[in-house]
Order: sequence, then structure tokens, then C-alpha cells
Amino acid sequence: MTQAVRSLGVHGIRGYGVTVECFVSSGLTSFDIVGLGDTAVKEARERVRAAIKSCGFGFPNGRITVNLAPADMKKGGTVYDLPVFLGILAATETISPLPQTAAFFGELSLMGELRGVPGALPMALAAAREGVTELFVPEANAREAAFAEDVRVYPVKNIAELIDHLSGERLIEPEAPPCFDSLDEVMLDFADVKGQENVKRALEICATGSHNLLMSGPPGTGKSMLASRLPSIMPRMSREEILETTEVHSIAGLTDSAHPVVTTRPFRSPHHTVSAIGLSGGGTNPRPGEISLAHNGVLFLDELPEFARETLEILRQPLETGSVTISRVSGTVTYPSRFTLVCAMNPCRCGWYGHSSGRCRCSESEIRAYRGRISGPLLDRIDIFVNVSALEYDELRERPAGESSASIRERVNRAREVQRRRFEGSNIGSNAYMGPRELAKYCILDDAGDKMLRAAFDKLGLTARSHDKILRVARTIADLAGSESITSAQLAEALQYRGFEL
Repeated sequence: MTQAVRSLGVHGIRGYGVTVECFVSSGLTSFDIVGLGDTAVKEARERVRAAIKSCGFGFPNGRITVNLAPADMKKGGTVYDLPVFLGILAATETISPLPQTAAFFGELSLMGELRGVPGALPMALAAAREGVTELFVPEANAREAAFAEDVRVYPVKNIAELIDHLSGERLIEPEAPPCFDSLDEVMLDFADVKGQENVKRALEICATGSHNLLMSGPPGTGKSMLASRLPSIMPRMSREEILETTEVHSIAGLTDSAHPVVTTRPFRSPHHTVSAIGLSGGGTNPRPGEISLAHNGVLFLDELPEFARETLEILRQPLETGSVTISRVSGTVTYPSRFTLVCAMNPCRCGWYGHSSGRCRCSESEIRAYRGRISGPLLDRIDIFVNVSALEYDELRERPAGESSASIRERVNRAREVQRRRFEGSNIGSNAYMGPRELAKYCILDDAGDKMLRAAFDKLGLTARSHDKILRVARTIADLAGSESITSAQLAEALQYRGFEL
């Protein structure tokens, strides 16, 4: 007899429907799973066999064939343990046929307990798109899956509980739909930072227009401290951003029952020894890397020149396109990677070049070699360059607490609302992503501004990309000031953020 059970899978960060077809017939005893499953899928045979026996059911003697349709898509993980288990019991008429409006996924223990799996939210969203009305998931995944609308999510602890529910003996209470408005944000505050007003200004512009930024300064000046507080002044994530960000983190296995969704903008700070695959993503079964885990948030690269050059060059395409495509023998997946890049570096190898103490002993050639580790094309993709100076003793001891993140965020939100109205109906979220048409329409300069930009273009040897980035930054500065047009003063401020020498 054949029984079909609805389940789900994940490709990239998008879930899709899977039908688990179980066929039980007489013949030599065998148990085969087909449909391009990986090793974890094929090992489900032993987990399901042990779970059936542990739960008091008889394992059928004969030939068992399980097909995971669509059979031309590669499938991985342990998500199909539960539907395979139910399909075999239904095919042997041990339990009643399963409703076709219900879908199931989850890993089985040998004793019949259900364990959580990665990718619960993408699969729950796919279930809603596929017309599933009841979704049965491990208890550990229920809170995350419940963020999908138009589907009732049932948290299942073990097989006995699920069988009782399906037979109508004892029903499982569905997971309560969560409220996005009740999600809390816990973040660091700019009020903790003393001084560095010029850097705070640059970070405010960065948060307002989603611009990339590089900080250069001696050790101990607060570069990492400042960068880690950038998410606190960025706008709160929308529902769509929360779901999209959580999908990436769920695929990577970074969500759990205590933290089912990502409520604050991600801040990823990989060590400079990170590999190219660790940054971009990859592996035998491609998984998200740091640039995708930073999607809708901040990617902070501290000690930028210490990163391997081939690792840094991976950033060039994602910074332009907002996505990264990973191709492997097992398939090709595309992950979103629209992040704000923030970098920090010392001015030389010892770190003290330009410091008032005069302790730097690096030669000019050593300084050039150290800075030359960063390629020109990568630097050309950075919008804002700012120097972080060391504080004097009196400034450190006597300066009052700085402006809070909440007050800075108010200004950022006002300017973001201007951008939202400006780009309404398009896929542009902020000034950093304006194309040529938007630049021509919203970044018009007067004669004085045009002369200023022309002089800077010739003197600094700007490229077409850096020319456009200056205009985008100037537009953001004007939005913060509530100005309809870009003034010469606002353009001058944007130009001063390009004063970085290799």
C-alpha cells in the first residue's frame, strides 16, 4: 500500500514543499529511501526503524520504498524522519490516513522523541504558501515556526503525543501566534562612549544611508566600541526584515526555542583568520557565511589589513549586488547579503603612526606596504573614511557621558522616513542603493557644488564609483539636515570623508 505524507525542505533560504511517498509491499526485506537524499537522509532508515519498535509498533516485514518528491532536488538533514515514520505506519494501516492539509517535519530519536532541526521558519513560510493549514514540528522549533502566518503550528514532544492527537484522544494545543510589537531590543548605547564626536557623526550618516565606513586610528581609541554600537542607532527592523534575517540564521542553526527569531540588526565580527568560505559561505552542502549572517545588519572587520587578501576580495561582488551565489557539485544556492560594512584598522603595523607620543618606528615603505594589503577596488566600495584620534587624559576623565543611542536614532528615523517616501514603489531602501536615475534626480548640485566636486575629482583622482558615493553621502547629510537640495556645505562634508591615503 502507498501513503503520501506532506513535508518540507529548504533550498538556500527558501522553503519548498516535499511529498514523502511510502510504499510497503511483500518481498525480500529491504528499506530504501530515494529522491536525492544525502547521508543524513539515508540514515533515517535506522532511526525510523528503532523508533517504530521503541514506540510499540511492529516494523513491517517486506519491501519498503520511500520517495522524496520532487525527486530531482537534492535534500539534506534529518527533517524527514517524522514524515517517513508516519508514512510507514499509515501505509501498513497501523494508523489512519493522514490529512492532506497537514505537514510534518522533525528529527526522531531512537526512543521516539522529537528533536529540533534547522530551517524551521523557511519551511513554515513555505507551508503557508503551499496551502498547509496544520504544521506539526518538534517542540524546540514551534516558537520559530509560529511566526509564519496562516498556518497553525503544533509543538510535538514525542510520537506518543502525536499519535494521540491524530487519533483525537488527546489534542495538542497549537503554538500561540507571536506578536512582533512585543519583541524587545537589547543593545549597547552610544552614551557609554566619551568624545569621538566626529566618528559618531560619521556613524550616524552611515546608519541613515546604509553607507560603508572605515575607521583608522591607534590602538585603544574606541574603534571596536564605536562599531559595536552602530546597530543601536539603525532603524528597527520591519516584519519582513525580521523574517528574512531569521531565515538565514535558522538555516545556519543559530536559532533555538529561547531565541526563535532575530529581533535586532545582526552585528557580525569575524576574526581576521576567517577563511574565504567562512566569510562567503559554502561547504559540501552550502551554508550561509558571515556576509549572509550580517544581512540587514552590520559586518565589522577589525584589523582589516590582517585579513587574507583573497578573503577580502570576496566582498566586492556582494557589496554591489546584495547577494552571494555559491556553486558546488551538490548544487547552486543564492543567499542575501545586503549589509553595512564597517572596518577598522591601525595606521601602520605597530599602530602608532601619527600619535602624539612619537612611538611609531615604522618606515614609510613599511607603512605603505601595510596599507597596501587592502586593494584599491575594495577601498573604492567604501563610502566614508574617518580618523579616530586618541583621547587626552583630561578628556577621558572629565568629559560627560555622550549622547544616547535613542536620541541619535530619532534623527536617523526622521531621515529614513524621508528616504522611504522618496523611494516608495521601488526596491531601493536607502540612499546607498540609489542607481544612476535616482542620482540624476535627487542629487542635483548648484554651480558652486559642481565646481567643488570637479576640483576634488581631479585632485583626489576619484573614480566614477567614488564620485557617485560622494553624491549619495551628500544626499544623506542633506536628509539629516532636512534639506531638499544638496548645499555646498553638505557636499564639502561628504568630500572630507574621502580623505584617505594608501
